[in-house]
Amino acid sequence: MLSKRIQTLSPSLTIAISSLARDLKAQGKDILSFSAGEPDFGTPRLIKDEAIKAINEGFTQYTAVPGIPELLESISGKLKRENGLDYAPNQIIVSNGAKHSLFNLFQALINEGDEVIIPAPYWVTYPEQVKYCGGVSVVIETNDINDFKITAEQLRAAITPRTKVLILNSPSNPTGSIYSREELLEIGEVLKGTDILVASDEMYEKLIFGDNQFVAAASVSEDMFQRTITINGLSKSVAMTGWRFGYLASPKEELISVMNKLQSQSTSNINSITQKAAIPALNGEVDDEIESMRQAFEARSKEAYELFNAINGLSVIKPQGAFYLFVNIKDISNDSIQFCKDLLSETGVAVVPGIGFGSEGYFRFSYATDIVTIREGVRRIEKFVKKLQS
Repeated sequence: MLSKRIQTLSPSLTIAISSLARDLKAQGKDILSFSAGEPDFGTPRLIKDEAIKAINEGFTQYTAVPGIPELLESISGKLKRENGLDYAPNQIIVSNGAKHSLFNLFQALINEGDEVIIPAPYWVTYPEQVKYCGGVSVVIETNDINDFKITAEQLRAAITPRTKVLILNSPSNPTGSIYSREELLEIGEVLKGTDILVASDEMYEKLIFGDNQFVAAASVSEDMFQRTITINGLSKSVAMTGWRFGYLASPKEELISVMNKLQSQSTSNINSITQKAAIPALNGEVDDEIESMRQAFEARSKEAYELFNAINGLSVIKPQGAFYLFVNIKDISNDSIQFCKDLLSETGVAVVPGIGFGSEGYFRFSYATDIVTIREGVRRIEKFVKKLQS
């Protein structure tokens, strides 16, 4: 009865773990969940006020599929002001979260057998969406030594005549690594003279720590600008996960046009209220609140990093951004699913197995929660690890 295509999909492991943790907590069990990629802060008041205003003014009708004009202008302005990128409003489309933007993109681009290069560890959704479109994921393995970033040499070796897209995610979910301008330029040099497109997922761009700097992939050269599709949103940096706001920008207007057509036959426009509410965030009117959240994440990052590296048998690289640690457990276990299952059942701590991100021997720990909970969670993990070592 079911289509072959739908039967190829696997459920999101991050959502599955988060749901299980919520269910166990609802049953009265003492559960500490570090599985969700969701800020623990509330949406800034100004954004909520804009939403209320839109409702009270009756802005509740259908809108243009890619977004209302003033919203597209705000996105265009943000990309120019913050990233040095010149996208006209008709080169932008707004969707129901960046996940929806990626889905539209892959549906528009990928034919049966087309190859998509994905650095691992990767966000769990990338290979599933590629597979759903009939594409083939070509995974490039990375590790702690190179901060989980691909090299130009690795990329060159992975390219074949069937390569259609390279996915970049900076800052990375799940590792927190960031590609520098020099590294992006090296990648761009490898791609010169090819028709390969770059899907650059920049959702965590405002959550940067220390002296690190975010560089938009499309900004490093004219060649990279022409081949890069920029994907972003407000879920992580502005604590708007439930509002479902993502956007995509490309100088290839034909690509935007066909995604517009696809979205018109699937979801049509995104929530009209969200569109109005997003404008002040894009215009920089809540930057103080964003910075406050960033500082909190950075403080948590530093402490969690030190706590984990003090545990015998575990190690983790220092994240440069986002709000995750990708903890190496290879000295303890090479079965991350079993490790995480046992950890949850014995200690009530929920983390996500590294295999879900394409890298066995790790787990992802989200520090998007308060520092007291983080300390207790790491304490329980340390006790669990010591038991395994005894």
